[in-house]
Amino acid sequence: MMKTLYLLRHAKSSWDNTGLTDHDRPLNERGFRAATVMGVYMAQSGIQPGLILCSSARRALETLDQIRPRLAGRPTLCIEQELYGANASALLKRFQAAEAGVGSILIIGHNPAMEDLAQRLIDKGDKQEIARLTEKYPTGALATLTLPVKSWEDAAFKTATLCSFIVPKDLV
Repeated sequence: MMKTLYLLRHAKSSWDNTGLTDHDRPLNERGFRAATVMGVYMAQSGIQPGLILCSSARRALETLDQIRPRLAGRPTLCIEQELYGANASALLKRFQAAEAGVGSILIIGHNPAMEDLAQRLIDKGDKQEIARLTEKYPTGALATLTLPVKSWEDAAFKTATLCSFIVPKDLV
């Protein structure tokens, strides 16, 4: 049995309002466009997460708002403060707690944790795609990984296969 994990870094955020906390920064215009493009890609690719784990940061929520209406099905949604500022180990622990019946999870979060988590999980996949992910995990990027586990609690670093790594620029 395989589980699928989608790691989506939030889209490009705005730095225009210096009075906002980092947590409250919104997407900028480019970010809204990128999130929309990624949502269309995810829908056309048949991506149907059973569970969405999303950071409570405004830019992550606005990314979610552009993607969620385009996804088929009705995934369970968890918006979590803990995902803001979480490191790769904390993210691993969080998705390991998902119910075994959930076949796929989408995490919408932040760097450096998203990039670090992907790199630490990946054991196999197309070498060029792995190199591209390792070189840069830009805003709006989506890594699709499969894990050879029956239950999420069995997920571990260095066990995943990178199936694809898509960045918004690939789609426009």
